[in-house]
Amino acid sequence: MTQQGVWGAGRAQGGPAEAADAVGRRLGTLEPRVAIVLGSGLGGLADTVRDAIRLPYAEIPGFPAPGAPGHKGELVAGMLEGVPVLVQSGRFHLYEGHAPSVAGLPVRVFARLGVPTLIVTNAAGGIRHTFRPPTLMLIADHINLMWRNPLVGPVEEGEERFPDMSDPYDKELRALAREVARQERVSLEEGVYAALLGPSFETPAEIRMLQRLGADAVGMSTVPEVLVARARGIRCLGVSAITNVAAGLSAQTLSHEEVLDAGRQVAGALEGLIKGVLRKLGTQ
Repeated sequence: MTQQGVWGAGRAQGGPAEAADAVGRRLGTLEPRVAIVLGSGLGGLADTVRDAIRLPYAEIPGFPAPGAPGHKGELVAGMLEGVPVLVQSGRFHLYEGHAPSVAGLPVRVFARLGVPTLIVTNAAGGIRHTFRPPTLMLIADHINLMWRNPLVGPVEEGEERFPDMSDPYDKELRALAREVARQERVSLEEGVYAALLGPSFETPAEIRMLQRLGADAVGMSTVPEVLVARARGIRCLGVSAITNVAAGLSAQTLSHEEVLDAGRQVAGALEGLIKGVLRKLGTQ
C-alpha cells in the first residue's frame, strides 16, 4: 500500500462530479429525497426498496469495493414508504486505508444529486452503563477522535469552508424519530457517539477516557459523512445499533462476528424506525 493510502492524504480518484454524473444517468427521472447509509449488519433495508435500481460500486468512478465484512458494495435507488431514496449499502472506512475524501465521496454525490436529507446508521459499542445491547441509540452529537476530516484541502464546489457543527444531527428529525419510536414501541436511547479510527477495538483504559469525555457509544464510522453533509447544508439523522458492551465493561471478548450477529437482531427495529421516519417525511 502506498503512503498516501496509509495516511489518507490523497483525494479520491474520480471526483464527485464524475461519480454523480454516472449515478444520475442510472437514476433517470428519479429524484431521491433521502439518502440512507447502512452500517455493519444492517444491509437488509436495501432489499425492501421498491422498483430498485442497483448500481454496483464498480460502475461508479472513485467508489472502491467495501472491505469490511457485512457491507455490500452498491447503491440502491427506488421508493421506500412512498419516498424516493438512495441507499448506500456498504460504506468506506478510514481504517481500510481510504483517504477521508473517499469516505465522504458518496455524500458529495448525494449533494450533487440534490438530496436534502441524510440518514446514517452504524454498529457501535455501548459505553453508558444502562445500555442493554442490542438496542438503538439516536445520535444527539458526536466526538471526532479519528483525527481526520474530509473537509481538509481545497474547498469542494458548493461546500462551506467552516461549516457550523453546533447542531450536526437535526433537532426536527430527531423529534420525528422519537415520535415514531413511541408509536411503534421501539426502544430508543439517545446519546453522544465517539468516532475512533480503528480497526482495533478500544482498550478498557480508552473506554474510561471516553466516559470522562461524555461519550455514550463508540464506533469507527459516520462522522466523515456527517461532516461533508453539514458542509453542503444537508440535514442529518443518525442512529447507532448498540451491538455490544464496550471493552472493560463486561467479561466478554469483543469480535466483529458478535457485532454482525447483534446487528441482525436489532435490524428489524431499526428498519421500522427508518421507515416510520420516511412515512412522516413523505407527508411534509
